[in-house]
Amino acid sequence: MSTLSNKQSSEVVIKVEHVWKIFGDNAQAALCAIREKGLSKAEVLDRYDAVVGVADVSLNVKQGEIFCIMGLSGSGKSTLVRHFNRLLEPTDGKIIIEGTDVMGLNPMALREFRNKKIGMVFQNFALMPHRSVIDNVAMPLEIRSMNKNERMRQAMNMLRIVELDAWGNKFAHELSGGMQQRVGLARALAANPDFLLMDEPFSALDPLIRRQLQDEFIKLSAELNKTTIFITHDLDEAVRIGDRIAIMRDGRFDQIGTAEEIVMNPEGDYVADFVAGISRLKIVKAHAIMQPFAEFVASNGNPPENAPRVAETESLSTLIRLAIDDDSPIVVQDNGKDIGIVTRSGILQTVIEGTEVS
Repeated sequence: MSTLSNKQSSEVVIKVEHVWKIFGDNAQAALCAIREKGLSKAEVLDRYDAVVGVADVSLNVKQGEIFCIMGLSGSGKSTLVRHFNRLLEPTDGKIIIEGTDVMGLNPMALREFRNKKIGMVFQNFALMPHRSVIDNVAMPLEIRSMNKNERMRQAMNMLRIVELDAWGNKFAHELSGGMQQRVGLARALAANPDFLLMDEPFSALDPLIRRQLQDEFIKLSAELNKTTIFITHDLDEAVRIGDRIAIMRDGRFDQIGTAEEIVMNPEGDYVADFVAGISRLKIVKAHAIMQPFAEFVASNGNPPENAPRVAETESLSTLIRLAIDDDSPIVVQDNGKDIGIVTRSGILQTVIEGTEVS
C-alpha cells in the first residue's frame, strides 16, 4: 500500500473547486434549479432532460500523491477524471493544476498543456495497430517534433523500465493484454508528464496479471514520483495503490481519506457497506487502535520492561502475531518514545469489527 508520508511533500498541485457536469441542452437551467430548489438527479432528468454526471466536487491533490477515485459504474468517476485535461468541459467550477487555470486555456495552450503536463492511461490500451510498440511509445514525443533518434532513445528507455525492451519492433496484436497495458503506461510516461490520469487501467485484465501490473505501477510510482489520479471500481485495488481514496456515488464524494481512515471510520451506511468485507490486516496500523500510554499507565501501571515494542505504523497482522507469542501489552513508539499501548482485547475488537457478524 502506497504511503504519501514516504514522499515528503505536502504541496497541493491540483485544486478542484465545486465542479459540476450536467449533460443535456438545458444544463445551466438544471444547475440553477438544483442550487435554488435542491432537485435530485431523478428530478433533473424528469424536468430538464439532463443528466447529472458530477455534482459539486472539490478536492486537493498533493505533489507525488496517488489519489484514487472509486465507485460503482455510473458513479461519475470517469466523467470527473476527464475534466482534468478538459476532454470534458465542466458545467461549472474550477480546476487549477500547478497554478494554471485549466478552464482558462485557449485551444493551442490546452494542446500544449496536455502534451507536456499530463499523461493518460485508458482501460482499453488505445494503441495504434499500424505502429510498432516503440513507435506507439514514441508518439507523444513525435507530436512534440522531437528528432527521431532522440525520441526512439527515450521510448526505448521507457520500454526498458516496463521490461518490454525486447518487444519494441513488435505490433500490438502480438502482445498479451498485460503487455499492451504496459506499453500504454510507457507511452504515457515517455513525455515525462508531471501528472498521470489513469482510468481503470487494469480492470480488463486477468486477476493475476492485474496484480502484477499493480505491483509494477507501485514500484514505478515510487521511482518516478508522479502525481496520479487513479480511477477504479475495486476497493482492494484502491487500498493497495492509493495514498488517499475518494468514494464516489451519484456524482458526489461520500468520503475522502486514507484507506485506514475509511475502513476504521466509515462515514455513512454506503461507505460502511463498501468496506465491510475488506481485510484490515494490512490496512490498520498500531496508532489507530492504541490506548494513550499515560492513560494505560494510570489505570494499569507500567508495562513490563520486556514487553514487545513496535512503531506506530506497524500493521494489525504483525500485532496479532506478537499477541499470540506474548501475553504482555504491546508498546507503541514514535522515534523511540512510548506513545501508546495495544492490548489483546483491542486487537480482538478491531478484528471482529472488520468482519461481517450476524
